[in-house]
Amino acid sequence: MTSYLSYFKLKFKTGLQYRAAALAGISTQIFFGIVYISVYVAFYNSGSGSLPMPIDELVSYLWLNQAFFALVYMWYKDKDILNLIKKGNIAYELCRPQDIYSMWTSKILGERISNLTLRCFPVLLFASFLPNAFRLDLSISPERFLIFLVTLVLSAFLMVFLILLYHIICLFTLDEKGIVNIFMVVTDILSGLVIPIPFFPEFLQNISNILPFRYISDFPFRLYVGNISIQEGLIGIIVQIIWIVIILLLGRLLMKIALKKTVVQGG
Repeated sequence: MTSYLSYFKLKFKTGLQYRAAALAGISTQIFFGIVYISVYVAFYNSGSGSLPMPIDELVSYLWLNQAFFALVYMWYKDKDILNLIKKGNIAYELCRPQDIYSMWTSKILGERISNLTLRCFPVLLFASFLPNAFRLDLSISPERFLIFLVTLVLSAFLMVFLILLYHIICLFTLDEKGIVNIFMVVTDILSGLVIPIPFFPEFLQNISNILPFRYISDFPFRLYVGNISIQEGLIGIIVQIIWIVIILLLGRLLMKIALKKTVVQGG
C-alpha cells in the first residue's frame, strides 16, 4: 500500500510543477464556460418552448463542467503507459514486486488530482463573482453538498478505471489510436460533457442511463444544481459503486488475459 501511495505522490507532485500549463487551462476553461453559457442564454431567450433545465441550474452545471474538467474529461492518453505497451518496456513493470493494475491506478489518479488542484478553485472563484445571468450558484444545503462530494470521489475512481480499461485493451492491439479515439468520442458525449443529458432525445437518454459514463460528470453536477433529488442521488451512489466494481473486475480480468499472452522481443 505504501508503494502505491508513493506512486500517487510522485505523479501529484510532478503535476504541480506545470503551473504555466495550469494557467493556460484555467483561462481556457473560463473562456469556454462563458462561450457555452452565452450560447445557452441566447437559446433560452429565444423562447424555444419547454426546456429540460432551468437556466440558473444549467449555468451552474456548465461552470461545474469547466471547473472539474481536469478530473472528469475522458480524452486522455497516458503516454508513459502506452510507451510501455508499444515498446515492450512493460516487462520491466512486471518485474516490480507490485500489482501493475494498482500501480497504474495510483499514477493516473495522482496526475488527475494534481491538475484538479491547480485549476478547479480559480474557475469556481471567478464564476461565483460574475453577473447573475452567468454566475455559479453556491447556495446549496450541507446535506446535498456532502452527497455531491461523495459522488465526485466515486466519479474520480470510475473515470480512472475506465481510462485503465481502454489502456489495457491496447495490449491486444498494435496501434491504440482507433480504440482511444472511439472511446473518447463516445464517453465525452454520453457523460454530458458536450451537451447535458436532459437535452438529449429520449432514446439517447435511455442509452446513457444504462451506461456508466453519465455517472462521471452529468450525475454529480445535476445533483449539485438540484436537477436530481437527494433520494435519486443516494440511488445514483449505489449505481456508481456497482459500475466501479464491474469496471474494476473487468479491467483486472482483461489485464490477466493480456499479460498471459504478452510476448516481449529483444532486450
